[in-house]
This record gives sequence, structure tokens and C-alpha cells, in this order.
Amino acid sequence: MIQCKVGQLASAHNGNLVNANELRTKLEAEGSIFQTTADSEIVLHLIARSQAGTLEDMIAESVSQLVGAYCFVFLTPGKLIAVRDPYGFRPLSLGKLDEAYVVASETCALDIIDAEYIRSLEPGEMITVTRQGLRSRRLAPAPRLAQCIFEHVYFSRPDSLIFGEKVDKVRRFCGRQLARETPCEVERVIAVPDSANTAALGYARECGARFEIGLIRNHYIGRTFIAPQQKKRSQDVKVKFNPVQGILRDKSIVMVDDSIVRGTTLRNLIRLVKDAGAREVHVRISSPPVKYPCYYGIDIADRGQLIAASHSVEEIRDFLGADSLEYLTLSNLHKAVGLPRGNFCTACFDNHYPIPVPEQVKATKFELEEAKPR
Repeated sequence: MIQCKVGQLASAHNGNLVNANELRTKLEAEGSIFQTTADSEIVLHLIARSQAGTLEDMIAESVSQLVGAYCFVFLTPGKLIAVRDPYGFRPLSLGKLDEAYVVASETCALDIIDAEYIRSLEPGEMITVTRQGLRSRRLAPAPRLAQCIFEHVYFSRPDSLIFGEKVDKVRRFCGRQLARETPCEVERVIAVPDSANTAALGYARECGARFEIGLIRNHYIGRTFIAPQQKKRSQDVKVKFNPVQGILRDKSIVMVDDSIVRGTTLRNLIRLVKDAGAREVHVRISSPPVKYPCYYGIDIADRGQLIAASHSVEEIRDFLGADSLEYLTLSNLHKAVGLPRGNFCTACFDNHYPIPVPEQVKATKFELEEAKPR
């Protein structure tokens, strides 16, 4: 939150700006002093410096300078302004609670407060909410849509509606298709909870094996692949999951996960499951191999740390200690989301980046935070 010529202005942001370093350098040269490494602060500085006549015009002028993925919500004592980038990388939903409008990244957030879902903000749309009601305007269009397909794979909750499709439906389809593509004679199907639960249910239903809760997740531990350091990730895995021995002992198992990034978390889980007595552990991944970094808001590591970038499926299988390993194909992932192929960003799978990424954009958010003076 800042105090500027329009008064108090608070912001929230989901996404990542490809030209953040360039904008920060330019603003610092012009006298701006930054307190954080967050992209959100860059936008607040741009707004504060704008000479446009209204807050809406100041925001529109500021976001027109941004390159990358963003959804912003701005709040003043008398207005709520929300804006989604023209490529539509991230979802942004509009709801209503009594006479008040609500915006959220996922529709499940609206459910929690009993708000009615109205619609998704369109790519490149900005809405303003005041006591007089809601009005909408459009930013300059992007050359294409680039909705993040990884929202359906991992990031969003299964009880949300994302890009017009139910996440639960998409993940179940992925699981069923994975069972058709990569059949496996096993006695039990288990998921790596929680994001793979619905894909595992789809897999089990299609292959006819019994779905069981074979791993119990400690919900007080966050997502381990996002943890910035390997030592921290390994420690988190040890306290995040516990195997159910009665389910696993002397059984052949298919373990379904949504994706493999570095592979270290899954390797530790396979070891846990085998130590609990599983006779065989066959791994099925409900997305294609993640081979390329994401620069648009999901902190996937640089390419050197992505195991699929430099190892074959067989090599990954051996590293994991699995009896077999198979992935969903990209074409079947596209079928699952049920929208035209050109609507999505799939750069982490196929290296087709919808926005060119400058060579100097190498540092992750965590590396920037570590470099910040204490």
C-alpha cells in the first residue's frame, strides 16, 4: 500500500513481469526507491509517477508498460479496480456478494464467502467498481491468447472453474486418458496428494484398479517444489507425507502425480512407499515432461534443475527408483482442457514462449530475495 497524489492505494498481484528488471532499473535511475523485490511495487511506482488525469487512466497507462503475466487488484477508499493482462495468462474471476462485487484468482474463493460467480474477466479487461456500480474498459489487445495450462495441471484447486472449464473435470480426464495410453496391471492406485487426487481417481476408474489413500499429507507444510533450496525441500518431504502401510504392504501400486519438476520429492515418496512394503511402484504423470523454465508466474527452476530437460524417461525412472514411468502426452492434455490449442501457453513443455524472454532474465524470485540487503 502507498500514499500518493490519488490518496491511499493498495494492490495485490498474481503473475510475473518479464521486463521487471528493465523497469526497476529505469525507475531507480529516475529517483525511485524500492523497499521490496516484488513486481507489484514497480507498478505502484509507475502509477504514482503517471500524469494521467484519473486513477483508471493512470493504471491503464502503467500496465501498458508491462510485459508478462499479471492480474492486479487495486483498492482505494472509494474504488476497486481489477485488471487482467491481454494474454490472459492468469485467471481472474468476478463475483457478487449481496450488493458488493468481489474479485479472486479462483472461483473456490468466492464459494468460501458465499459469493455468486458472475464471470471471468476477459484478457485485457479492466473493471472499476464504485458505489455507482461496475464499469469495464479494454486495454490494447495481445497478438494471441496464452492462458497458462499449468493452472489445470497443478496450480488451481480442483473445485475451481478456470478458463471456463472445471479443474476437477480436466484432471479426471487426464487420469482416464493416462490409463488408456499407459495401461498397467496393478492392485492399487494411489495419488500424491493433493493436486493429483482427481487424476488418480480418473486413472483408477479407467483401469479398474482400486483407488486408495496411500499417502497422508500434512496440510501445515507448503508446496515443496516451490521451496527455494534443495535441503529445505528434502526436509519438507519428510514431514509432509506419511505412508499408510496397511494399504501398501505386498501390493503392486500405480502412483499418480501431476508433474515432475526436479524429481527429488517424488524420489523420496517412492522410497517411503517401498519402505512401507509396496512390492512394485509404477509412476504415472498426468502432464508431459516439464523441460523448460516458466517466466510468467510459476517459480519453476532454471532449466539446469529440471530433470526432464537433460534426462530421458528411462533415466528419470532409474533416478526415481520406480518400476516404470509414463507421462501424459501434450496432445491429450490439450484434449482435456477442451479449448483450442492456440489459447494456451505450454512453454514449460514445448519451449514455445508467447512473449520473448530477454537473455538477462535468469534470476528467480528467490534468488532476488536472497540478494536483497538485510
